[in-house]
Amino acid sequence: ASEPRRGSKVLVAYFTRTGNTRLIATQIARARKAELFQIVPADPYPQDYEAQVAQATEERRRGYEPPLQALAPALSSYDTVFLGFPIWGTTAPSIIRSFLSNHDLSGKTLVPFITHGGYGPGSSLDVVAEHARGARIVEAFSKGCDQERETLAEVTQWLETTGAPR
Repeated sequence: ASEPRRGSKVLVAYFTRTGNTRLIATQIARARKAELFQIVPADPYPQDYEAQVAQATEERRRGYEPPLQALAPALSSYDTVFLGFPIWGTTAPSIIRSFLSNHDLSGKTLVPFITHGGYGPGSSLDVVAEHARGARIVEAFSKGCDQERETLAEVTQWLETTGAPR
């Protein structure tokens, strides 16, 4: 009972920043013969990691749901929706709340899959449950991926100790 019905029409919707979530989304789509839909904000997030973190923190503080570039086509025709996203600040990015607020998943099976930098899913599954009322949410997949923050800290430390000119 914890996996989608065989033969159901499946959508894999995902938001990615670095590509980790896309990698998993693509594998799920291939395995389930599903359609792929990338969740994209109308205004892209900054490429700079620290600027993106600052923007995400401010969005979360204000409860802001950024507009989507596009809605998932023909969502009513899907029985199952896999929803993938990275963890930002111990929860789902604001764009995921936007996606859920703009798509009625009532009566559908919702299967979250999450990438994170070592903190686990945080409060993201509560956010999904709160914004996807009426959906049948099944067990999430959660995977630790590249730890960008740790890498940046290591590079900064290395730059401070290297003999290379400033």
